[in-house]
Amino acid sequence: MQTIDRAMQVIKVLVGNETKKWFSITDLSKECDLPVSTMHRLLQSMKQHGLIQQDPNLKHYSMGNTWLEYGLQMYDTFDFVGLIRPEMEKLMLEVEESIYFSKPMGLESLIVERIDCQQNPIRIYDQLGLRIPLNIGAANKVMLAHMPSIERLKIVNELVAEKDRDTFLSVLNQIVKEGYGESHGERTKSTSSVAAPIFNQINELMGAISIGYVNFNISAERKNFLIERVIAYGKQISTKLRFK
Repeated sequence: MQTIDRAMQVIKVLVGNETKKWFSITDLSKECDLPVSTMHRLLQSMKQHGLIQQDPNLKHYSMGNTWLEYGLQMYDTFDFVGLIRPEMEKLMLEVEESIYFSKPMGLESLIVERIDCQQNPIRIYDQLGLRIPLNIGAANKVMLAHMPSIERLKIVNELVAEKDRDTFLSVLNQIVKEGYGESHGERTKSTSSVAAPIFNQINELMGAISIGYVNFNISAERKNFLIERVIAYGKQISTKLRFK
């Protein structure tokens, strides 16, 4: 178990920096608080399994292709491959903004898919695989609002300060009534998003679809259009999943 824990420490370092993708063994030893000798043995074992790769010249380490292989295999089993992604592409063409599909994972959400609009020179860029606490962002609050009440309250108690819980729960109740959620500058200044829930064939929450946009010069009419479209596509995708 200790070896697995240490290997996951290494992986978290390798994926945790958006600008730096290659690390020396010294860097990794410092980040993981492990002796260089221990790190060397661990890296050699991880390299044999394709979990990391090593630059032959600089001798620095990065993520291995095994993660991509397993990720693509898992991706191929998700319903969005044949059902959700085409709808995301249609929505992107209609609104000309970045479209996201997120799934709940414990106290966080995972961005599973993103469709960018190439015609829009200004767009939000959130990485696939990014984990975000469930109390932050439109998509997350939408998913939280539509979870079973016991699960919802447990998560809120974990993530939201006691003094803010009543207000936060009121926001979640409003989301259920209106059918959508929105957020403004919660993760990135001057950006917003609107989101709607997606349910499967037995009416269980599957995730959320969201539109990310930049606030610059956005009109009330434009905002209402984005809300109307994300609600419509949330319902449309849920209907497709029910009758697949």
